[in-house]
Amino acid sequence: MQPRTVSLRTFLVVVGVLAIAFVIGLAGIGKIEITPATVEATANQTQPQEITYITQEGTPDHPDQELLSRIYEGATQSVVSILARLPASRLGSPARPQGGQGSGWVWDEDGHIVTNNHVVENATELIVNFANGMWAEAELVARDPQSDLAVLRVEAPDGVSLRPLVRAESLPKVGHYTIALGSPFGLENSMSLGIVSALGRSFPMGDPGRVGRYSLPDVIQTDAAINPGNSGGPLLDLSGRVVGVNFAIRTEERSITGAGVNSGVGFAIPITVVERVVPALIDDGEYRYPFLGVSGMTVSAPVAAELNLETNVLGVFVSRALEGGPSADAGVRRGDIIVSIDGIEVRSFEDVISYLILQKSPGETVELGVLRNGRSRTIDVELATRPAMENEDPDLQWVSMREAIEIAAEAVAESNDIGTILNSSARGGVRGGVRVWIVSLEGVNGTATVVVEAEEGEVLGLEVDAGN
Repeated sequence: MQPRTVSLRTFLVVVGVLAIAFVIGLAGIGKIEITPATVEATANQTQPQEITYITQEGTPDHPDQELLSRIYEGATQSVVSILARLPASRLGSPARPQGGQGSGWVWDEDGHIVTNNHVVENATELIVNFANGMWAEAELVARDPQSDLAVLRVEAPDGVSLRPLVRAESLPKVGHYTIALGSPFGLENSMSLGIVSALGRSFPMGDPGRVGRYSLPDVIQTDAAINPGNSGGPLLDLSGRVVGVNFAIRTEERSITGAGVNSGVGFAIPITVVERVVPALIDDGEYRYPFLGVSGMTVSAPVAAELNLETNVLGVFVSRALEGGPSADAGVRRGDIIVSIDGIEVRSFEDVISYLILQKSPGETVELGVLRNGRSRTIDVELATRPAMENEDPDLQWVSMREAIEIAAEAVAESNDIGTILNSSARGGVRGGVRVWIVSLEGVNGTATVVVEAEEGEVLGLEVDAGN
């Protein structure tokens, strides 16, 4: 009987161990789900991480710090810092600063790098710095001012492996976490965390001296810290996938394209736009935007009251149908209200722009549903190609934002009232019918506001507020 007693005791011990293991296993549920892709990526830390949170009770309400660390270690291998050397300023002295600085990221294994147009515009030489400290000279493949995107190409030096970042197939939702990578103020390999604050923002593109100031649709607003130097860097989700390209911030001076200091309102070009524009820049050297040929405004309560429209009529009031443009030729008139496009309800002008850029191409036809004098009708419009943002006079070279800041800095330096300049920003405007740049400079001893004429670069006004 002794052998039977030992066997039963052993059986009970085994059952007890299994029960304890089962309980411990249950206690671990609800944390982080690691997919097969994640296991493979973890083995090779230079790859972006694919990690998904399980939405269950007990899931942390803030990204796990180990998760963020893994994303950083993987993604930063594909993020670069870009130095854009600029020509001498039009005043004859060396450009100040000697070079612009921004960020970018690896698009493919052929060496294509995505960044912002405003980072590389006017550059005479482009240097790409990799995460391991190596660098290479880059060539400009193409740039698109209308989306503020540009593509460079580099030959990777020995010791650098080009690892493209994974791109998201869709946009995140408001409230989802976002990670901004780049080189703010030249501080390479920097990371900041935030959330998607809003989606569907419309952002005007183009300088005050350009014909055709178009709007970029579906822009992502985030409170992840974006500062000068972050421009062109990727905005990631918690799987390490690119959801946007950082390109602008909002400051008290309302400066754009990185010329200011972060105040919690940053913007990124959505990956949906990037996926359409970048391949065209690589293959064709340009992206052809569809063109409807109308200008107008979203119908809101003030607009409805001013135009004596019925309450809560939603759509786009057409203030102008460009003469000779596709809409005017098809019969669209000033005063029409666009309420649908291809059967999709239109609530704002942004709805129209977003649909055209993300869904249509030049030469295709759209069906506009319009209200005219209270009656509904449909109008078929064949889309044209959007005119490029060009100088009104091809022989006239307008002062850029960067040049305006240089001119303002030199004007202030003559009096040396505010000391060393710490921060600068600029915004376009009109003074007395003249296009101008309004430049704000912050120095160690005070601040200055300089009005620079946008055609010739003449200083029209200078106000200094010296500190006590």
